[in-house]
Amino acid sequence: MRGSCCCWNRRTEQRFRLLAISTVKSLKIKLLLFCCVAFTLLAFSTSASSFVLWINNQTPPPPPPPPPRFPDSGKGYSIVMNTWKRYDLLKQSIKHYSSCPRLESVHIVWSEPDPPSDILLKFLHHVVKSKSKDGRYVKLRFDINKEDSLNNRFKEIKDLETDAVFSIDDDVIFPCSTVEFAFDVWQSAPDTMVGFVPRVHWVDSLEGNDSKFIYGGWWSVWWTGTYSMVLSKAAFFHKKYFNIYTNEMPSSIREYVTKNRNCEDIAMSFLVANATGAPPIWVKGI
Repeated sequence: MRGSCCCWNRRTEQRFRLLAISTVKSLKIKLLLFCCVAFTLLAFSTSASSFVLWINNQTPPPPPPPPPRFPDSGKGYSIVMNTWKRYDLLKQSIKHYSSCPRLESVHIVWSEPDPPSDILLKFLHHVVKSKSKDGRYVKLRFDINKEDSLNNRFKEIKDLETDAVFSIDDDVIFPCSTVEFAFDVWQSAPDTMVGFVPRVHWVDSLEGNDSKFIYGGWWSVWWTGTYSMVLSKAAFFHKKYFNIYTNEMPSSIREYVTKNRNCEDIAMSFLVANATGAPPIWVKGI
């Protein structure tokens, strides 16, 4: 009986010992897992904090540079508008262009035998005045010519206050935003001619004479994908070319223009190209 009790006690002790060992091992494993998880979380939180701190400490990239601003060339620009007995078109054009932000003055080239009527003068001055904003007032001038000639549109204007001239016909209207854009382009190259109406010319090879050229209109520009001139019916150029056209260009060219009532725009385009040695710039409407 005593032997049986001793055997039972030993077995019970062994079982408790094994149970204790198993429990300790389980606790160790759980503790180890807990430590691993805690270490991982701590490392992640530290890294995340460092990353956030690094982002916050980064110098933000500099803002993009502003678009280039070209220096003003004699303030804004002046419109020199050629007209001939189309009073409704003239009124519409003056009413439209008087709203353009950087327009300083409008000079109407008048070559009719009779001076402008009082009714027309009163209407145009009223229109210009009604378009004035913030004290800005567009000056309106009539340049009266005794002779009826297309050369009149390029006569030197003594009281022209701006370097930039926007030469245009009374039946041509572009949005002010488009005109202002072309003015910016002209300011980047003020010696060149910047216009909206391109044309092209090339040597007449069939004649075998290098001094004879063929003139191509808009469809030739579209077909060939190139141009060699812009017409003065809608173009910016420097006012100095008025003096060159009137006083320095060969008189035979002006005589041809007067006789044929044509080609003054080609003459001015070639004059500017000859003076600068540079091609004109064609600006598409926007």
